[in-house]
Amino acid sequence: MKAFTKKILLASQSPRRQHLLKDCGFDVSIIKIDVEETFDPSLQAQEIPLFLSQKKAAAYQLPLAENEVLVTSDTIVWLKNKVLNKPENMQEAKQMLLQLSGNEHTVYTAVTLKTNKTTFSFFDESKVQFNSLSEEIIDYYLTKYKPLDKAGAYGVQEFIGYVGIQKIEGCYYNIMGFPLAKFFKEIENLI
Repeated sequence: MKAFTKKILLASQSPRRQHLLKDCGFDVSIIKIDVEETFDPSLQAQEIPLFLSQKKAAAYQLPLAENEVLVTSDTIVWLKNKVLNKPENMQEAKQMLLQLSGNEHTVYTAVTLKTNKTTFSFFDESKVQFNSLSEEIIDYYLTKYKPLDKAGAYGVQEFIGYVGIQKIEGCYYNIMGFPLAKFFKEIENLI
C-alpha cells in the first residue's frame, strides 16, 4: 500500500492521534507547530476545524522531502450552534458536560495533508447522543480522567463514553480526534 511508504510528520500533541496512527502501522514523527488556535467567530461547525488545521499546516515552513506528509488536525464539539473546544479549567469542563448531558451534538475533525507538491484538507463528522448524566457521574469523571485536553471535555474511549453515550452515528475514531478510515482513503488518493 502506497500510504505506508510515506513518513508522517504529525503536528499534534494528542496522545490519541499519535497512538491511532502508530497502531495503523504508519511511520510517525511528532513535530510541534506553535499556532494560536484563534478563528473568526463567524465560522460555523466544520469551518472551524478546517480553518485551524489549514492554519497549522500553513505555519510549517520547513521543506518537505518527497516521502514526507505533514498532517495537521483539529477537533471540535458542536452543540446547539456553538463550539465547545478544550475547556480551560475543571469548572468549564463540568459546564460543558452538563450541557452535553441528555443532548445530541456533532463532533467535527478536520485534517490537512501537506506534501512537497500540494496541500489538501477534508473533514469528518459524527453525531453523538448523550444520556442524562448525574452530577455524581460528571464529578467522578472529572476527578479520575483528564478532560482539559479534549474538545467538549470528554473522551469517548473513557468512562464518560462508556456510561454516557447512548448512540453514535458516524466514525468512532473521529470522536476520538482522528477519522482513520477517511484519512487512509484520502492519503491513498493524495499519493
